[in-house]
Amino acid sequence: MLFSFFSVNPNLVGRWDELIPLLVFMVGGIATIGALFRVADLLQYVSRSVLVGYISGAAVLIIANQLKPFLGLSAYVSSESSSTFVGLLLGILKALPDTNFISLQIGLTTLLIFFAIRRWRPSWPAFALSLLVSSILFGVLIRNGIGIFKGQETFKTFGMSELMFKMPSVFRAGIFEDISALLGISLAIAFLASLENSMMAKTLASKTGDRPDMNQDMFAVGMSNFANAIAGGMPASGSLTRSMLNYESGAQTRFASLISGAYTMGFAMIIAASVKWGVPLIDYVPKAALAGLVIALSFSLFNLRHIRICLRSTTDDAAVLVITFIATLLAPLHVAIFIGVATSITLFLRKASRPYLIEYEFNEAGELREMGEKRQRPIPSISIVHVEGDLFFGAAELFRTQIQRIVLDPAIKIIILRLKNARHLDATSVMALEDLLLFMRGRGLHLVVSGATREVYRVLKKSGILVTLQQGCDRRRGESNIFLTNPRNPNLSTRAALKRAQEFLGGEKAEIRIYYDPQHKTATE
Repeated sequence: MLFSFFSVNPNLVGRWDELIPLLVFMVGGIATIGALFRVADLLQYVSRSVLVGYISGAAVLIIANQLKPFLGLSAYVSSESSSTFVGLLLGILKALPDTNFISLQIGLTTLLIFFAIRRWRPSWPAFALSLLVSSILFGVLIRNGIGIFKGQETFKTFGMSELMFKMPSVFRAGIFEDISALLGISLAIAFLASLENSMMAKTLASKTGDRPDMNQDMFAVGMSNFANAIAGGMPASGSLTRSMLNYESGAQTRFASLISGAYTMGFAMIIAASVKWGVPLIDYVPKAALAGLVIALSFSLFNLRHIRICLRSTTDDAAVLVITFIATLLAPLHVAIFIGVATSITLFLRKASRPYLIEYEFNEAGELREMGEKRQRPIPSISIVHVEGDLFFGAAELFRTQIQRIVLDPAIKIIILRLKNARHLDATSVMALEDLLLFMRGRGLHLVVSGATREVYRVLKKSGILVTLQQGCDRRRGESNIFLTNPRNPNLSTRAALKRAQEFLGGEKAEIRIYYDPQHKTATE
């Protein structure tokens, strides 16, 4: 993400040392503030299908990227072609005839040591020991002049000066211009870092049974980035392979990461100091060995059971998983996660934006029941419509058009909207209800609301539509066009609404019986 940002901002490229600490500091500040305001709670709306698709795609990317050093093809696969998964895969396939079998042998030997330790000494740190053993063997062969092992890819040597703290310079000219230029990318990195941290926490929690605290994790991301800014490091987040390595190595508490960090810092200082000793240790760590270990760990990121559940549960879950997985392979990771989340939310809103409308009637026992298609309404001029579901902005238009379709029946004079199970009314649904009310009034029809909950009544009152709904009612005589639900007998409000509808018709009021079972403290619906 950083490289793509700086590539489209060439005026910033030459200021890496100056801008990176500031950027990391901003990422830490954004993540910390987000944790204090409990923004991480919103991450729970990222579905498991997105999580499984993203982690599976990331695992494929990690494996594909590590194939270059594992096969000794880094010199034959250009960085331009490996910027995308397809380009990387095509580059590796094209360069396969040039495979360096010494690199492959080093990688396979390291894997053999790794699996042997896990098989016979599962309590030992297999990753660290296998890398250490392969590095020692490689170093011995190099030091003894075994020529075929020379020229293998190793890591870049660094000295103590490169480990010194680099505080971000905040008291300098142009600091606010730099903050403005870096704000967008810092927000994206903070979000992605927190999201990746959350995803890895959920993945490990599913294995351990723990309950992750997302806000605490987000706060930890912020603090770690503050420390990285001071130490001159890159933006930090929860690492998929690093976290899985920690778990696979038998870590039991969070102190495992602290101990690991302390060891890493100690080893880094020893490696940096070894340059002055004339034996740069980092030169004896072959990339092929580390690549083989990373590939082995990456396979543990695939959870076949979760993939199978997502693919078989619902069509929407399968679509979200596949789209997120493909996006992870074809798009930048920070774009892929947004594509997955957007797809998941879109499919959910499409499903949630379909309110369930049923026409009801009273049977001979006074019970409300669904009216069959072949039966006629007991009172042809009155339609009782039961509305069930979320009436938020996504469902408002569909709700209005469905009711208008019922109104087009020339026999209908009055609609009783039964809103007992309608939830989450918002401004859009209120305006749709007002449009429906005005549409019916224009045709000389009436609208009565029954079964309204306190929440529905509050929204209608605060929005002002209650005044429009109650127009023509003589409140001194107790007339009303809205009737609140009675928890003890939910049918009572519908009976009152039906009596009000008969008043509009001006005909003789029929006797309406309501079934009430005192043993269950509720009416049968």
